[in-house]
Amino acid sequence: MTNATAAALIARSNRLGADPKNTNYAGGNTSAKGTETDPVTGQPVELMWVKGSGGDLGTLQEGGLAVLRLDRMRALVDVYPGLDREDEMVAAFDYCLHGKGGAAPSIDTAMHGLVDAAHVDHLHPDSGIAIATAADGEALTTKIFGEKVVWVPWRRPGFQLGLDIAEIKKQNPQAIGCILGGHGITAWADTSEEAEANSLWIIDTAAAYIAEHGKADPFGGVRSGFEALPTAERRERAAALAGTIRGIASTDKPMVGHFTDADVVLDFLASEQAPALAALGTSCPDHFLRTKVKPLILDLPATASLDEQIARLHELHEQYRADYQAYYDAHATADSPAIRGADPLIVLVPGVGMFSYGANKQTARVAGEFYVNAINVMHGAEALSTYSPISDAEKFRIEYWALEEAKLQRMPKPKSHQGRIAFVTGAASGIGKAIATRLAAEGACVVIADLDLEKAQAAAAELGNTDVAIGIAANVADADAVQAALNEAVLAFGGVDLVVNNAGLSLSKPLLETTEKDWDLQHDVMAKGSFLVSKAAARVLIDQKLGGDIIYISSKNSVFAGPNNIAYSATKADQAHQVRLLAVELGEYGIRVNGINPDGVVRGSGIFASGWGANRAATYGVAEEDLGQYYANRTILKREVVPENVADAVYVLTGPELSRTTGLHIPVDSGVAAAFLR
Repeated sequence: MTNATAAALIARSNRLGADPKNTNYAGGNTSAKGTETDPVTGQPVELMWVKGSGGDLGTLQEGGLAVLRLDRMRALVDVYPGLDREDEMVAAFDYCLHGKGGAAPSIDTAMHGLVDAAHVDHLHPDSGIAIATAADGEALTTKIFGEKVVWVPWRRPGFQLGLDIAEIKKQNPQAIGCILGGHGITAWADTSEEAEANSLWIIDTAAAYIAEHGKADPFGGVRSGFEALPTAERRERAAALAGTIRGIASTDKPMVGHFTDADVVLDFLASEQAPALAALGTSCPDHFLRTKVKPLILDLPATASLDEQIARLHELHEQYRADYQAYYDAHATADSPAIRGADPLIVLVPGVGMFSYGANKQTARVAGEFYVNAINVMHGAEALSTYSPISDAEKFRIEYWALEEAKLQRMPKPKSHQGRIAFVTGAASGIGKAIATRLAAEGACVVIADLDLEKAQAAAAELGNTDVAIGIAANVADADAVQAALNEAVLAFGGVDLVVNNAGLSLSKPLLETTEKDWDLQHDVMAKGSFLVSKAAARVLIDQKLGGDIIYISSKNSVFAGPNNIAYSATKADQAHQVRLLAVELGEYGIRVNGINPDGVVRGSGIFASGWGANRAATYGVAEEDLGQYYANRTILKREVVPENVADAVYVLTGPELSRTTGLHIPVDSGVAAAFLR
């Protein structure tokens, strides 16, 4: 049973974390002090429940809390070795834990434990950070809040900051909280309700003061030519740039992307002050750990041509990498972790929007959200004063902190397809759905493209939220529809790495009953459709310069002459030769093209359910419900082929084990001698 104090803390945390005006995703922490019966002594023991490392307030549950004994926590003051060795105190928190399980204590644990208040909130609200990053933030704090809120000069999070805030509260009994210079806010109270009210009062009071007293145009006027393009035009330009920009962000290691053209971003990029402010970078540690110390901002107007923008982006990327290396070299010591990559995580394109990147979609999306927070912070600080973030030296101390490095090293090893973006056609059912499911399970972001949008979205929802998979409409026989689908995919995830040409249909008829319409339909969907999808995807793959995979789900019928199957088998043979042709043509870009030849995948198949199964059963003189076993009985292994078997082949072909394989067709047919490849 959850302790009542802990339950109230979780409820308060969820309320605070649910509103983005209060704190960013996974930002800040909350705590509560109370008593619990010690199971060893049977006596009451004073405990502190505090949000642990890496958790999110909005979704916090009991398992995300660290539980510490207050007597042991406060006894650490007596053994604190001083500022130069304060990182050692994080490991000491482990010796203060009460009971089993729970989250690892965060660096902010000391702030919560040492402050003499039963309930403490540390948050990262945009309005509060705007005051914290203003050049005259200390004077503004007094002007806005009077004696109720105290200014704390910038200090890196840690044990000493906890001691500082504890002393400030002791010396200022009238205060309900403080502004942490360059960082955020902290509030406290005797009850959970009062702590929440105090936090919200600081946040809302700061926001109201900025709104009432701030300049109307803190970012200056609008730069001519840098205004937002019309919606359709800017999204088309964003899609055209996406491959190039993802390649830039992935020079050191592959990244997944996120795109936003929210008004707050477009208005900032159109302003006179955007270049200078962007160069200053972000300030709150949570922000720059996700966004890097500064973004890459394109210095061309939205009216520039696509070729001009691409060429300039490459030039700016070279300079960005040189600047980041210089930043690392200027501040690194012999004990610093190795440089983690010199590519930008935020790329800003005036008139178009913001591209943000991370190891997975959620990380990329959150990075973008954090930079929007940073824009809001800059807006507030400039409205009242001058934006003045913490120095690059202090940013480096946190970015390459030994504790941050240890946190990164604790992260689980990535799955085989993490960071890869898969575009699978005909994926709302059958083989395509099985492929999408397997790739998502292996860490890929998946775009389920299908003629039926509703079914595509339903299939995507089964795999997870939109950070994992999306469903989109795609008529592969229509070039414009294919391009629109690829555009939607690259704007959702930043690009594409793995394309599976799976969409198909079949009409089982003998030659004399096969109409021209039958022929054209099957060739349009499979032969032409695969060509159109591969062509549109290849442009993105080439722009990214990351290599990639194109997989054709062909058929054993591409080499086997079955009865009453002229149109279907001919188009499958077309697909099979496309594999060979494209393997040769795209190999110079590191793009591998391979095929899979299944046979008789009856179970879960949309093709078989739509009448093909009945026709094939009639052709072979068996009951439709026995067709799967019929196919199995005629194979060497006597085993039925199911969609998951084809998905396994896609996984192997696109995984790390066959990185030197291209132009190959893998039979997945349980052994059909007549379809052996020669």
